[in-house]
Amino acid sequence: MAGGRRRERFLSRLLSGSAPGREMKRLCDLCAEVTGMSGAGIMIMSGDTPQGSLCTTDTVSALIERLQYNLGEGPCVDAFQQERPVLEPDLVHPSPARWVAFSAPAIEAGARAVFGFPLQVGAVRIGALNLYRDRPGPLSDDQHADALVSADIAAHAILMLQADAPEGEIAAELEAGADFRYVVHQASGMVAAQLNVDLGQALVRLRAFSIGNDRPLTEVAEDVVGRRLRFDDGGGEKYPAP
Repeated sequence: MAGGRRRERFLSRLLSGSAPGREMKRLCDLCAEVTGMSGAGIMIMSGDTPQGSLCTTDTVSALIERLQYNLGEGPCVDAFQQERPVLEPDLVHPSPARWVAFSAPAIEAGARAVFGFPLQVGAVRIGALNLYRDRPGPLSDDQHADALVSADIAAHAILMLQADAPEGEIAAELEAGADFRYVVHQASGMVAAQLNVDLGQALVRLRAFSIGNDRPLTEVAEDVVGRRLRFDDGGGEKYPAP
């Protein structure tokens, strides 16, 4: 099917099935439907850092998004950073091996193949579309073409919805079903000030502490914001005495 017809088909289905306030959820659902995948998610990124998930289709795609946010690795992260599709048709037996921390919990949740497609309009990079399937196998040519169209429409839709939002704020339509984990961003700012580093480096330290202590990233962030945990440049992160 020609690219123009793919786009027309996608837009027709999107416009006919979107309820007010549910635009992003419908967009995610449709990305999974037209590509024949088990689920989909849309991650927003800034710089090289995940900012959060705009929408997901099911619990597995929500976990995949959360893992990438918490760990800073996975198909969406690579697709955004490399500005190209990142395809892993066999997550259990990848060649070459990658995403050491991400893969095991994603597999346990039921994902067997994952595919990341960058969301980009011109030079503006927004994030990435994540697709997963509960069985291994590569994308067909049609599925790959449909995924490219889906990512392109998603990128334009996000920019359009955000265009009328007040400066510095997220459009209500985008935030309706989103998971931006504001506490992690707030904690990153505090750690950046404590260590005199940039926000990206601060988030790396937060993630390292989270993984090293087997604690969810949001819980660690809540301890930083609540001033129960402080970082220092000697690596001696500590919980102050009450």
